[in-house]
Amino acid sequence: MIAPEERLAAAVARLILDPAAPPARHIAVGAASPIPAAACWLVAKRGHPVRLSLLHKRSGNPFSEGSRELFDLTGQGRIDLFFLGGGQIDGQANINLVGTGAWPGAEVRFPGSFGSAFMYIMTPRTILFREEHSPRVLVPRVDNVSAAGVSPPGVFRRGTAQALVTGRCVFRFDAARARFALDSTHPGESVASIRAATGFDFDAADDVPQTPDPTEQELALLRGPVCDEMLETYPDFCARVWGRAAAA
Repeated sequence: MIAPEERLAAAVARLILDPAAPPARHIAVGAASPIPAAACWLVAKRGHPVRLSLLHKRSGNPFSEGSRELFDLTGQGRIDLFFLGGGQIDGQANINLVGTGAWPGAEVRFPGSFGSAFMYIMTPRTILFREEHSPRVLVPRVDNVSAAGVSPPGVFRRGTAQALVTGRCVFRFDAARARFALDSTHPGESVASIRAATGFDFDAADDVPQTPDPTEQELALLRGPVCDEMLETYPDFCARVWGRAAAA
């Protein structure tokens, strides 16, 4: 049986390896992102030459001075791909990490923007990721813009969102039109069910494919070598998804 987390990790890995996108030679993964981390390790364990910088890694973290080094590398153009999520995400790929209601998020407070605005603009590719897919998360317009999905003409920007992966589907983002298109639906979902669960409008073809299952090779890698790499940093995730526990 395929776990939902395995399907999401495989879907993100396919986006990382998309030949139509700029190459992902150096990928950074923020804290508390086990599924994107699993996708990155899956890419690496399949033999693709990528450098992974995992900010949440408990040992061997390459950033000895914390996130300042991540921002320095990004500013120098040496990070190719990053992941972002948000308490709210809208149809123009804006994300809200501040909170809902009037500034500064007086109703519900989110963790905070941190470096999201800088990373979003200065990284060639960003994959947006949020497991929850509901109208309260995917909204017509975010209450507060922590990081903008597109920028006005004349504003320097290296990249924008490549895609949005949720627990229900995969969207592709067209920066020129500032609009999402439904790329695939996960098993049990349809265009109608995605529209009902999404607060913003999006494009959809007449025949939207189902998100592919992970291959047998991908499942073997996820449950073996990928889990081995993640046990120290994400023990609860590995125990829940793969029934594996770190050695005492």
